[in-house]
Amino acid sequence: MDPTSTPRHPDRFRMGATDPIPSSSPAFGTPARPFRLPKAHAPPTKTSILPILLPPATLRPVAFRTFTRKHNLTISSPALQTLAVFVGKNCGSGWREEGLAEKVLDEVAKIWKRAGGGVIVEEGKGASLKAILQTLEGSMSGGRVVAGKGNSQDGPGKTSSFGVDVGRMDSNNDHSQGSFTTRAGDVEEDESRVSFHPRHWLKVIDAFDLPRLTYNVDKKYFEAFKSKPTLFPPPSHKTALFRDRYNLVYQRLLRNESFQSSLGVTGMPPLQRSSSNLGTQQSYKLTPIANLLGRSGTSHLLLGLLSISPTGDLSLVDLTGTVVLDLSHARMIPEDGAWFAPGMIVLVDGIYEEEEMVKGSVLGGNTGVGGAIGGHFVGVSICGPPCERRDISLGTGTRQGSGDLSSSGGFGWVDFSGTGSERAQGARMRRIQEKCLRSEAEAMESTARLKVAVLNEVNLDNMKTLDALRKVFSTYNDLALSERPQTFVLIGNFVQKAIINGGGRAGSIEYKEYFDSLAVVLSDFPALLQHSTFVFVPGDNDPWASAFSTGAASTIPRQPIPELFTSRIRRAFATANSELDRTQTSEPPGEALWTSNPARLSWFGPVHDITIFRDDIAGRLRRTAINTKADEDEPDTTMHEALDGATNQAVSVAPDLDQPNGASLDGVSVAASMARKLVKTILDQGTVSPFPLQLRPVLWDRASAVQLYPLPTALILADSETAPFCMTYEGCHVMNPGRLLPEGDVQAVRWVEFDVLRNRGRVKEERY
Repeated sequence: MDPTSTPRHPDRFRMGATDPIPSSSPAFGTPARPFRLPKAHAPPTKTSILPILLPPATLRPVAFRTFTRKHNLTISSPALQTLAVFVGKNCGSGWREEGLAEKVLDEVAKIWKRAGGGVIVEEGKGASLKAILQTLEGSMSGGRVVAGKGNSQDGPGKTSSFGVDVGRMDSNNDHSQGSFTTRAGDVEEDESRVSFHPRHWLKVIDAFDLPRLTYNVDKKYFEAFKSKPTLFPPPSHKTALFRDRYNLVYQRLLRNESFQSSLGVTGMPPLQRSSSNLGTQQSYKLTPIANLLGRSGTSHLLLGLLSISPTGDLSLVDLTGTVVLDLSHARMIPEDGAWFAPGMIVLVDGIYEEEEMVKGSVLGGNTGVGGAIGGHFVGVSICGPPCERRDISLGTGTRQGSGDLSSSGGFGWVDFSGTGSERAQGARMRRIQEKCLRSEAEAMESTARLKVAVLNEVNLDNMKTLDALRKVFSTYNDLALSERPQTFVLIGNFVQKAIINGGGRAGSIEYKEYFDSLAVVLSDFPALLQHSTFVFVPGDNDPWASAFSTGAASTIPRQPIPELFTSRIRRAFATANSELDRTQTSEPPGEALWTSNPARLSWFGPVHDITIFRDDIAGRLRRTAINTKADEDEPDTTMHEALDGATNQAVSVAPDLDQPNGASLDGVSVAASMARKLVKTILDQGTVSPFPLQLRPVLWDRASAVQLYPLPTALILADSETAPFCMTYEGCHVMNPGRLLPEGDVQAVRWVEFDVLRNRGRVKEERY
């Protein structure tokens, strides 16, 4: 070796290759040739880009095509402006011709969704748009995104292909846009820490704990109320109550294929017509009431709220005005298939007629008090708005002939119940459900089933009720553990007379004694108390609302029964659980829960959403429904056929529907016909209280708790005045357990058993 030559130490060079320090001293191993980095570690070649000023309006079409059509996201105006500055700075003049902007925006959308961002791309909502752009800017060269060392990974807490740590982007569970997003690192939990018992994933949601959401017409999305709820809100909140209800129905209706100018959204059920002379596709337009002025003698289709005007006339109200309705010759569609009462939102097809000149003034050309226009609207047909299936509202329905998700609805990111949105938690919860049922089946060596026993009108002041409850509990106590219900739902009224604070025959002391008697009955069945959850839902006669309503319709949602009356029942559950050793099992202890009216049962997050509401709705509908005198000769128009199809959706009655012996109409019992009428009316309106506030008061700041949008998977409509039934309408299974003790039969007990997995209920009856 030449002593004057520079020694070569390839290992040392390799170790220090990431940051070589040239030196003339042989002691530092100076290379004999110019040092070259390996290609794998070479930095990306930077190409100079001349920044341009890109207006947001110019970038909007590309952003819409990339974010909305391709990734089903909505971009806000501030976010669009931020992206326009970023694209103009990093892509330059080639953003359009070379397609640089579309590729960059596509990568931003992918990282946004991986980071758990919501459906609206907005800074501070979900993921951090600024953090994504800052990281992406370091990976760009020549207006193009160059992948770094890492590869795209789907695991929790891992980085994307451009170094964005999706596990570190905090969503903060922000409900300002009604969405539920979680950290990507929390999506896949350690299975060793997850309980696989089905009852662990049961959640009883109080109406006062539900997210308070309102529909934003401009953004076409749900937002959370910014003000805190109060019992004494400003009068504007009363107006907002009905405006939100109208906007929900309006946006739902416009997504129907028959109300779209194009071929419509794929996956939506069209409005079927029995015959049509105008082809298979036709769109129908809604006319605002204010636009009727000056169009006397023309036919229109109106959507509005039925109300009684100060003069006593039946009127139709929308966001633009009010018009008097003349329904003396209107046809109800379907005939005797639904109730129409003041407080409901309806579709009315008819002809507008202006008033003639009276005393030298034209009454039909001006608007009066409250936006009322002169003249009247002669209705030819009236129907409710068509219902919308849950999967359509959430945008999770599949297109015809393909497995892709439908973009209609688009509310899959909204957390309506506080348990997580369908898009954020649905897939994960279904995997957990499958594992829970598999582990439960292996433990029981039988098919795992999730059952709910629903008992309505449990009058504890009637001694026969306690005997009936003992019969029901003994029936399930004798069954195997896998055949017992996971949950018992006991619905009031728990007394026949309203509780009045101050003593007397129906005082608070007696009311507590009634629950003490129930605790004695429950103590005889410790196996049920150890392995089941008991849910108690109050009625109008239960405290404390009945103290001032004296049994009349109280405000909803209403608070649960106070703990003052339930101490003995809680003690019975604590005693039963103390007798069972749970060290060898992951099953949660049995418990008793008192909730509000209405309330919700959530099983596995958004997978199973069960709404419970106690009210005698059918009787109130019969008392307040409007009557029409339809002509026998119906005009043959396609509009009538379209309206008929819009409301005459298929109602499948369960094979085990309890139909008492009685008169029948066209092969269908009167009880089944009334049940269909009740179910269709409630679900078409999208609320459990489609009445004016003077008939059924609703807390203005809690009105979203009585909404049925999107439709729940199941609805327990506890009406003591209606015969028990179980039926499915537009994918929502509706059950009415009737009265626990049927009238006229002193030795029978009747309730509903609901299978959560099959989403089917069955009316059961036992004699004692």
